[in-house]
Amino acid sequence: MNAENPSSPAPSTPRLRTALDTFPPYIPGKPPRQVDGLRSFKLSSNENFLPPLPAVLEAMVAHATDPAHYPDDAALTLREGLADRLGVGNDELAVTTGASELLVALTQITSDASTAAIYPWPSFEMYPQTTGLAGSARIEVPLTADGRHDLPAMARAITDRTSLIILCSPNNPTGPVLTDAEVRAFLDEVPDHVLVALDEAYWEFATDPDRVRGLELVKDHPNLVLLRTFSKAHGLAGLRVGYAVAHPQVITGLLKAVIPFGVTDLSQAAAVESLKHWDEVLERARLIAATRDDFAQALREQGWDVPEAQANFVWLPLGEKSSAFEDACVEQAVAVRNLGVGVRISIGEDEALDRVLDIAQTFRAEHFG
Repeated sequence: MNAENPSSPAPSTPRLRTALDTFPPYIPGKPPRQVDGLRSFKLSSNENFLPPLPAVLEAMVAHATDPAHYPDDAALTLREGLADRLGVGNDELAVTTGASELLVALTQITSDASTAAIYPWPSFEMYPQTTGLAGSARIEVPLTADGRHDLPAMARAITDRTSLIILCSPNNPTGPVLTDAEVRAFLDEVPDHVLVALDEAYWEFATDPDRVRGLELVKDHPNLVLLRTFSKAHGLAGLRVGYAVAHPQVITGLLKAVIPFGVTDLSQAAAVESLKHWDEVLERARLIAATRDDFAQALREQGWDVPEAQANFVWLPLGEKSSAFEDACVEQAVAVRNLGVGVRISIGEDEALDRVLDIAQTFRAEHFG
């Protein structure tokens, strides 16, 4: 009944899909609180804290002149640059608005209410969101105690309904990489008709000599697709450029599911220019990795159990104390990522990491005696 007119019926609400009730929305990293006397730091979104490459900024300015026209939907210049750099064909590449769009497209071309998706957990929060939106059954395989994929358990979870398997290396949020040997053995157990997505958003930061070599694997496995991005090591998160590497049949399917004209001319120009500075991008990633290693070791020396860190963040498996640790950081003008079972801390400037170390040391003394 309407309060103003008791005789009129209550307004109806739109009928939305019941699948929406089965997973939470994606929640981005929080901004830091402003605290008097303290510089604020955002370590909650795994952004690249280094300044943009000057040549990339110049390319952006040069191309920010004609917003009235659509960009090249095929992203041909960028795909040609990627093909040359990666040693693959143009027809083995798709460029999208970040790797996030690739996840959506992958589920659209593989999944529906009759299928099941398998992925590690905890891992990237969009995995349950995109597979849930497709209506697929979701099989979340718990990580091992040291934050790694349990590939034998994932293999055992495969059934006739399985249409998509997602792997993440380095794993977000825990940090370890998959090894090349274990992924090869895993792929041998996956039926050829099941698509396997290897999310390599942080591959440039990985220094483990045994890490998975996705580009080599995709050549031998037509059911494997690599997900990569310019957001992290290239420092272009605000421009939304991702890309997939896969066999042409998979790329053809993906291109039917992505948003037309999604990657702007400005974003394409910045990514093309960044590719020209590939060695510099990788060197900057190595510097971040070295800082990460020092930070992780300093936390371990305080007594923290920090899993293998191979991306641009570290993971503290704090369990029920995660919110308290986040609050302690907030009070000191630092934003970290609280995921309920642990806290992820992005690598930032030395001042930011030193402050987190001070917070962690005090927190450990207060909560762990």
